[in-house]
Amino acid sequence: MTSQTQASSVDAGEVRRFAALASKWWDEDGEFAALHKLNPVRIRYIRDRAGERFGLNGETFTPFKGLRVLDIGCGGGILAEPMARLGARVTGIDAGDAGIKAAKSHAAEVGLTIDYRHTTAEALAESGESFDIVLAMEVIEHVGDLDGFLAAAAALVAPGGLFFGATLNRTPKAFALAIVGAEYLLRWVPRGTHDWRRFVKPSELARGLRKGGLGLEDVTGVSLDLASGDWRPSGDAGVNYMLCAAKG
Repeated sequence: MTSQTQASSVDAGEVRRFAALASKWWDEDGEFAALHKLNPVRIRYIRDRAGERFGLNGETFTPFKGLRVLDIGCGGGILAEPMARLGARVTGIDAGDAGIKAAKSHAAEVGLTIDYRHTTAEALAESGESFDIVLAMEVIEHVGDLDGFLAAAAALVAPGGLFFGATLNRTPKAFALAIVGAEYLLRWVPRGTHDWRRFVKPSELARGLRKGGLGLEDVTGVSLDLASGDWRPSGDAGVNYMLCAAKG
């Protein structure tokens, strides 16, 4: 079985960098503040697209009941926990042990049952497991081998299931806003968080997923409303975007 250190998609430097921030995952005003602010729009997008696909009952508090959800690169569990509250049976995986420990600790504090594992997408795919929904949100731009990562992620989607990805587009606008603006001028995220060369165009992401048998369903931009400070779905995918693809 592929180990954490052998998996082609794992960048050891990225794992070390996030490990150093493991105690900060649930500080809504700290280094992961941007992810906390992004969470509502991510959750709505997943809920709405999955609702259409699986015919979920949106009037209940647990519309995802009965669905298996995998959160790849779960970190401290910022997205895994809301998925569990929506009723899903959630598995969260991360190549960094420190993040998994933080996620387990927080889930225990709030009384949620989530299957957190210190492992990689490649290792899990080799085990033969599959899930109704596979999430790769704000992790794609941090992997060392995009093709290998997408192949593993696609293999983890069950027939009829959905893949959700959220990442940054490789455009001059994204360089100006996500790196120069967010990291160096506004300091919303720590300097060095992103490498523009690893940003991924929607067409590249769709092509990689297609190789794994997934067909593109939707691409939606995500933009910051400067007046309210909230993130919103947008027709502009030039910086941040979310993508949904289906298997069969």
